[in-house]
Amino acid sequence: RPRRPSRRSPEALAAVFHFDQALARSPGRSVVDGLRAGDHEGPAYEAVAAEHASYVAALERAGVAVEVLEPLQAFPDSMFVEDPALVFPEAAILLRPGAPTRRDEATHLAPALARRFAQVLTLPEGHADGGDVLVTPGMVHIGLSARTDEAGARALAAVLADLGRPSRIVAPPPGVLHLKTAATLVDEDTVLVTPAIAASDLFSDLRRLVAPEPAAANVLRVNDVVLAPAAWPRTLDLLDRHGLTVWPLDVSEVAKIDAGLTCMSLRWASAAA
Repeated sequence: RPRRPSRRSPEALAAVFHFDQALARSPGRSVVDGLRAGDHEGPAYEAVAAEHASYVAALERAGVAVEVLEPLQAFPDSMFVEDPALVFPEAAILLRPGAPTRRDEATHLAPALARRFAQVLTLPEGHADGGDVLVTPGMVHIGLSARTDEAGARALAAVLADLGRPSRIVAPPPGVLHLKTAATLVDEDTVLVTPAIAASDLFSDLRRLVAPEPAAANVLRVNDVVLAPAAWPRTLDLLDRHGLTVWPLDVSEVAKIDAGLTCMSLRWASAAA
């Protein structure tokens, strides 16, 4: 299907980390049973709740108004609201997560999105997680993974084309859970990446900062600051030397269920921003 050229201005496409609104969801006590690779120890509920509260407070301090939704006890991973949906100023898109236990999370997000967006679109087929979607100036990158399949990626690309947003489907190196596990945007032309991503041809059109520590590439640029895991001091120093204002956050318990900073909120700029 032919892709429509973007109808959005260069300024609008560049402002991909300027936000004034966000949705988050409090963790339920069932979060201790969240999905994770391997047989390592799971998180403690109280610690996850404290980390989540600190995360929301950081978003608010950065200038974002955050609506925090009630916990969904039946869905252990439902605090990670970025996987079942995508949001842009002009529309929200309900996705179809690849993990069977997460398939119905989008249904529970729909009412909150309908209150906020004139358009709430749906993924018609396949499976796609928001964690596999990295938005950079002028392009939406859709990563293939165990959670995002070819059918879902193609369907999402078509929905994005209808919004005037160009996209491309990419294949991260083996072993990457989500695209944004291994690559996140830190300024208009720079991504923080793992060594495996740096060695590939992904994002060759952008400057790539290589995270010197494992699991350190998932950070979140919000307005003028970068939220980053406090556990990785060498990466914090790298970002600081790049000229960024970095706010370290403790997400060590959240990391036990294979999650990071990008997946705990849906962020967008309102028309008034």
